[in-house]
Amino acid sequence: MRAKEGRARGRNDGLEREYNKMHELNALYGKENADLTSAQLAQLAAQLLEDRKGRDVRVLDLRSLTPVTDYFVIATANNPIQARAMADYVEEKLGELGVDRHHVEGYQSGRWILLDYGSVVIHVFNPEEREFYNLERLWGDAPEVERQGMAASH
Repeated sequence: MRAKEGRARGRNDGLEREYNKMHELNALYGKENADLTSAQLAQLAAQLLEDRKGRDVRVLDLRSLTPVTDYFVIATANNPIQARAMADYVEEKLGELGVDRHHVEGYQSGRWILLDYGSVVIHVFNPEEREFYNLERLWGDAPEVERQGMAASH
């Protein structure tokens, strides 16, 4: 009985932390500030990926290299289930802030999920695909953006 109570309390603590984090995000980027810059959107997406245990999360600034998008946010998931969970979480939380996704690719397989938000394109890879496609090398001229705000606190 006590073990169940402990697990329930742990879940409640997690929910409370989640609520507090969303409250903090709303304060920073709330609906009254829904006009996020592409840089803010990239930073927020990176933070959300880390919140779901994304590994090696990087933000690349592509503004001087291509007119297609401003930033790539790249992260690694341990497996397709985690990759889909990360993509779902980002889409859910950005949607709550009024930011809508334009397009998604690769969700079913979960090996490389691309979430297109226009000025920011999010890539969630499984380790093998990230190593094979190596976007950081392919876009080697793109500077990596220093993480700010909440992302820097991890």
